Amino acid sequence: TAIQSISNLTAVDPRFILAAVMQESKGCVRVPTTQSPLDNIMNPGLLQSHNGANSCFGVSPCPAEKISGMVSDGVAGTGGGDGLQQTLAQATGSAVGARDAQAVYIAARIYNTAGFTKGQDLGGGSTASYASDVANRLLGLCFDLLQVWIRGASDGK
Repeated sequence: TAIQSISNLTAVDPRFILAAVMQESKGCVRVPTTQSPLDNIMNPGLLQSHNGANSCFGVSPCPAEKISGMVSDGVAGTGGGDGLQQTLAQATGSAVGARDAQAVYIAARIYNTAGFTKGQDLGGGSTASYASDVANRLLGLCFDLLQVWIRGASDGK
């Protein structure tokens, strides 16, 4: 319900939020806080937000308020950095001018690297496959299961 609630407040599609949650933390509410290697920014929570205030690392059970806070930090942004709502605005703004699915993929790239220039390849950045990983999650592709199926098919199973 946290994803849907924050989606309603920010107008960010809940499918995009869920795809980003799965990309950033695999949906684990107790995901460890990471640190950006170049600028020492702390990235806590389900969406590994920019200097967010909400995390359940080492906390069990994780209170619903913390889960909502983690989603809010990553979608609505924090005082320290942009969330998905702001990266979508950047992707659809006049400097980039993306629309529809393209806007989501560019917003994902911006969320991961804090920048994008029109015409730039979506690969590269902090995680080179980030935008395509989010796209694949939105399309419903699961490569772990796909590899199992391919191996099984080649083994005659």
